[in-house]
Amino acid sequence: MRSNRRLSQARVCECEPVNQDWEDRVAAAWASFDTYAEAEAADFRAVIDALVAELPDDSPLGPFEQACAWDSTGHSDKAVPLYREALKLGLNGYKGRRARIQLSSSLRNVGQAEEGVALLTPELDAPSDELDDAVRATLALCLSSLGRDREGLSLVLGALAAHLPRYQRSMANYARALRAPQDVPQ
Repeated sequence: MRSNRRLSQARVCECEPVNQDWEDRVAAAWASFDTYAEAEAADFRAVIDALVAELPDDSPLGPFEQACAWDSTGHSDKAVPLYREALKLGLNGYKGRRARIQLSSSLRNVGQAEEGVALLTPELDAPSDELDDAVRATLALCLSSLGRDREGLSLVLGALAAHLPRYQRSMANYARALRAPQDVPQ
């Protein structure tokens, strides 16, 4: 989900005053991500590390950006502790929600899907934003990794229903029925 990690599409972090010049440079770094070949992943991470070095040591943005860089270059194992640190330091709002989504995905990738489910389930009741579908998709993957495919499919089908030009009500009902087959309308 590289496009979800690009800061050019993200909102300003609510956790601290943000220097717009720094945010713009981070967004530019992420906008250039696809220009790096796989063999140049370390070069991309170095760009992010240089930007993070400009932040105060206790800024949650630093470990968040580094986690995103490790994650986006195929190293979920190195991203997990950084996402955790960012959240512990108080990353909240939109970027906090992104961190929980991305941490859950990384946890799944390193064989800790149950923890990913526990982290994302409360996000189903969080205030709605454009990350709702990403929450459901990532939670569905975690559930599937735990052999809970019906629950995962229910989440994905329910999220998809809202985007269909027709059959929204039917698909939403089918999604509910996957969770509770006894409630299937006849």
